[in-house]
Amino acid sequence: MSTVVQPLSSQSIVVVGGGIVGVCCALQLQREGARVTLVDPAAPGDSTAKWSCGQLAVSEVVPLSKPGILRKVPGWLMDQKGPLALRPSALPGILPWFLRFVACARPARIRQIAGELASLTHRVYDDYAPLLAACAPRTLVGERPILSVFDDAAGLEHERAHFALRETLGFHVEVLSPQALADLEPALAARFRHGLLFPDWRAVLDTEGFIVALTESFLQQGGVRLSGRAAVIEQAEGRASAVRLDDGRRLAADQLVVAAGVGAKRLLAPLGVSLPLAGIAGYQVVLPDPGVEIRHSVIYADGGFCFAPMTRGLQIGGTIEFAAEGAEPNFQRADVILEKARAVLPQLRTEGLHYGIGRRPFLPDTKPVIDRAPALPNVLLAVGHGQLGLTLGATTGRLIADLAARRTPAVDLAPFSCTRF
Repeated sequence: MSTVVQPLSSQSIVVVGGGIVGVCCALQLQREGARVTLVDPAAPGDSTAKWSCGQLAVSEVVPLSKPGILRKVPGWLMDQKGPLALRPSALPGILPWFLRFVACARPARIRQIAGELASLTHRVYDDYAPLLAACAPRTLVGERPILSVFDDAAGLEHERAHFALRETLGFHVEVLSPQALADLEPALAARFRHGLLFPDWRAVLDTEGFIVALTESFLQQGGVRLSGRAAVIEQAEGRASAVRLDDGRRLAADQLVVAAGVGAKRLLAPLGVSLPLAGIAGYQVVLPDPGVEIRHSVIYADGGFCFAPMTRGLQIGGTIEFAAEGAEPNFQRADVILEKARAVLPQLRTEGLHYGIGRRPFLPDTKPVIDRAPALPNVLLAVGHGQLGLTLGATTGRLIADLAARRTPAVDLAPFSCTRF
């Protein structure tokens, strides 16, 4: 039986998940004329991307898996203060995921994944432009590029192969002289003499405010946002017919988009979509009045964290922790970040500090799923963006709109299939 394609202007679409990916999907579908309802249990902006470093990291395409990563696991188990930690209690549950992760550490596989991610990240600014233009006038994205600093020349040299790969994919990386680094970041001049500049990256000035602004734009253009948790996707005649919420509300829809981060795993399993999603924790500390001027978002590669100046203060974080599903946050990880930051900048003021945690939805190959559910053609999937949710929000939304309208996307989506595992 052939599928009758309705114009999106005649359709109602429910998007499950109101974080950065979900709201961007909602906005792109709305631009096509669809009647869109966005569903999320949290307040606008209170999502994983709020507790990110806020970078539009367009060349962050090299996967986390690196050659020799398996040898590092004992160190991660022993050193809970390192930039990447593995709680011993998490090991049994995370092992199948981790074996898939390690399988991506071959050089050829790393190059392949990087190229596939680059097909998405090259489009980031073009895809965000119309969404940001429709927001209330305010500066949401800064103009300054991103820096990365290293303790010594050896740290910089270790990264050389990775930024060489980025350059082959069309991205730019500049090695900074000590003087150039000092000119860009005077506060760090006494501590660092080795650094990189990523001229094609930009920083969001307030990660929470960024998502709130996009959500407000969605609402002002006639969208509906409901507070609630999706419990079940109902089916009828081989299609999804509605989403039922925990409180019993039922939202009928012509199409459904699942952009629920780590929560997507629970929602999709009954549909026969099994995704090896892991919620990997990233901790952040916010200093409302740090007493130090940091001009750029600065990645301290050897320390495993980032200084991210935002309108709400200086946000410091980005470490990675593998913990068992449902485990309570370990905010001692945030204390470790702060301790390391004060070793770099002893003059930091910590009055009024507060902590945050984002559980980043990672798939083992660090690529997202952007696809159609195999058994239910009107269910679209936008999950597993890991550390690139903020970067890829608008691009994912545009591709989901292509799938919803049954257009051939400009990007080959085969590498982002939900069946690749």
